[in-house]
Amino acid sequence: MESSEETSKNGKEGSKSHNRRRWRKDKGKASRILQSMDLRTMTQSLVTLAEDNMTFFSSQGPGETARRLSNVFAGVREQALGLEPALGSLLSVAHLFDLDPETPANGYRSLVHTARCCLAHLLHKSRYVASNRRSIFFRTSHNLAELEAYLAALTQLRALAYYAQRLLATNQPGGLFFEGDEGLTADFLREYVTLHKGCFYGRCLGFQFTPSIRPFLQTISIGLVSFGEHYKRNESGLGVTASSLFTSGRFAIDPELRGAEFERITQNLDVHFWKAFWNITEIEVLSSLANMASATVRVSRLISLPPEAFEMPLTSDSKLTVTISPPLAHTGPGPVLIRLISYDLREGQDSEELNSMVKSEGPRILELRPRPQQTSRSRSLVVHFHGGGFVAQTSKSHEPYLKSWAQELGAPIISIDYSLAPEAPFPRALEECFFAYCWAVKHCALLGSTGERICLAGDSAGGNLCFTVALRAAAYGVRVPDGIMAAYPATMLQSAASPSRLLSLMDPLLPLSVLSKCVSAYAGAETEEHPNSDEKALGMMGLVRRDTSLLLRDLRLGASSWLNSFLEFSGQKSQKTSAPTVEKEENEAPRESMRRSVSEAALAQPEGPVGTDSLKILTLKDLNLKSSSETSETPEMSLSVETLGPSTPSDVNFFLRPEDAREEAEAKEGLSAKDGSSRVSNAFPEGFHPRRTSQGATQMPLYSSPIVKNPFMSPLLAPDNMLKTLPPVHIVACALDPMLDDSVMFARRLRALGQPVTLRVVEDLPHGFLSLASLCRETRQAAELCVERIRLILTPPAAAAAAPPPL
Repeated sequence: MESSEETSKNGKEGSKSHNRRRWRKDKGKASRILQSMDLRTMTQSLVTLAEDNMTFFSSQGPGETARRLSNVFAGVREQALGLEPALGSLLSVAHLFDLDPETPANGYRSLVHTARCCLAHLLHKSRYVASNRRSIFFRTSHNLAELEAYLAALTQLRALAYYAQRLLATNQPGGLFFEGDEGLTADFLREYVTLHKGCFYGRCLGFQFTPSIRPFLQTISIGLVSFGEHYKRNESGLGVTASSLFTSGRFAIDPELRGAEFERITQNLDVHFWKAFWNITEIEVLSSLANMASATVRVSRLISLPPEAFEMPLTSDSKLTVTISPPLAHTGPGPVLIRLISYDLREGQDSEELNSMVKSEGPRILELRPRPQQTSRSRSLVVHFHGGGFVAQTSKSHEPYLKSWAQELGAPIISIDYSLAPEAPFPRALEECFFAYCWAVKHCALLGSTGERICLAGDSAGGNLCFTVALRAAAYGVRVPDGIMAAYPATMLQSAASPSRLLSLMDPLLPLSVLSKCVSAYAGAETEEHPNSDEKALGMMGLVRRDTSLLLRDLRLGASSWLNSFLEFSGQKSQKTSAPTVEKEENEAPRESMRRSVSEAALAQPEGPVGTDSLKILTLKDLNLKSSSETSETPEMSLSVETLGPSTPSDVNFFLRPEDAREEAEAKEGLSAKDGSSRVSNAFPEGFHPRRTSQGATQMPLYSSPIVKNPFMSPLLAPDNMLKTLPPVHIVACALDPMLDDSVMFARRLRALGQPVTLRVVEDLPHGFLSLASLCRETRQAAELCVERIRLILTPPAAAAAAPPPL
């Protein structure tokens, strides 16, 4: 019996191993097809095979399975023939949106590549069916289910291609983002969010990414839907354990059920769910496992910076100083947490002054291992801002790859644990990050650095904070970092469609509704948009107590923040200034009114003429004209309040109109015979109907809060004179990331201004690859590229000139 059981067990393990090898082999074949065929050849081959398979299964009698197989191949043929011209038209002009010929990347290219991935998989599957359809081992049900799933994906990709054509016809030359009034933008989003998405989250999950990533995405999707079940029972998410995430076996064995549940979760659950889910990585068991696979460092300690103002010298005149006040917005003065990570114990890192600020982390109080000899201070310092959509994660989530960075760079790293939305919306995170940056510059000796070279580094939301902190440093007149390394940053928080953002329909890590909820939370509007979960949890009396306390808090802090803002900047400037005013709508809720006033006061500068006319929503063209007419002495922060305006639809033109875009304009005229003012519903040709979601209306705001147009929230909208103050910028983006166009457009703006900027785009990886650095070879290489860019910033100019150029 034991021998028989062992044989059976070995046989099952061998079968599983064989299935894994066959899966990798199949994915490899699809990848080779993608690389070896152009679009037209691939489409023609697929149509020929689809017709052959359709003819075969049509002759197999009246059976249901044969009929479905015949229909699915007929559908593949129809969608492939309809998709090929749309993709060809996009590909013919995609090069016009690249940063330069050496960086062929933008949303149009990514959309075409994703569609080609789907076509390549269907071509490979069609070949397999044609070769094995007569075999007794042919798994009819499995192949039918996979073909139907990829047909649904191909249909939706065709819809996205038509949307991209509409963007191409509507946008101004040089613009990747949807332009027009906010009413038209809302129409576009309203139409877009009704598309069916579940097909991308089941059998087709992650088909566009490198094969090494797909098993991880499948695990994440199973964990997500399982977490969703537990979250429905306990909306706080506090009772969910790591082991409970993967206990719903039905989601693991039924991809269609998993896809439908994934779609329901992404559309209907609020930002508090995503905050709880993304913070799962900080569960002690999971974080311990991640740290076991990371480099071992001698210093990893959490430090609490006291909320005390201090003086910083001005770069223009070191004899003059400016006061750096502690963060004030929304919650008043409070400590800022930073994590110090250093591979070696360096001078100053075990000083009494620093030890007095160390914050206990429970059983893992310190990872500091005293050594008889200390290493001298490093000449460099890295200041890191973590990602997480402004709503989730901390430095602990990003600690594994930061430890590797500390080892490879030989420099101490501080990672800022800024306050998160929706509890602490904009500009609280910016205030805390700027305060921590200035403190680090002033006290770099305590951190084990001489501060000769300082680099800001961040990913996603952290990349956004890198740019805005540098802009704020320039506005204050204090030292600006020597460079910025931003990985897949968010530079445009406006709810505007772009070719790459169309990919959010299928992205399992950044669905559009989730992006919108995170931005809404950061803008301070999330609580009003989605109160259902909070109301259920608090009850009526709880809501009354909560709203009353929040209103009183905001009234108190609003007055304090306004007063502090005026006192602070009146001390910095000697010339006469006028205080900005903010118009409020009569029907605006008191709490929202005060929240906006606090946010505006925290960034508003009383410099320059500010009247009622200046409170309009400025276009980027307006900002550029204004900045070009100002002298170099005009502070860059003076325009921040002017970008705020009423929360009603208005005419907004967000992007540049390059003078050298004639070729693109001519190509667009040849591509589009439609009137640019036609409605979004006319984007599809007659007879084509994409699949619509069955999950009901998506809970997401269609109109952006005016505050997202603030350049300290959306740096892409900053005027030229502000962007010219940025240090050298190095961006590492992902070709298949919905935020790709944020990076491309930001790099194009900097390049047009003559600012030093580089853009490297990695292929076939998802948003957030830094957190997956140890997962596979591709993510490790992408993480090494980020380290290379940081090293370039930390290298003194003389040494950098003598070194070979980076790849």
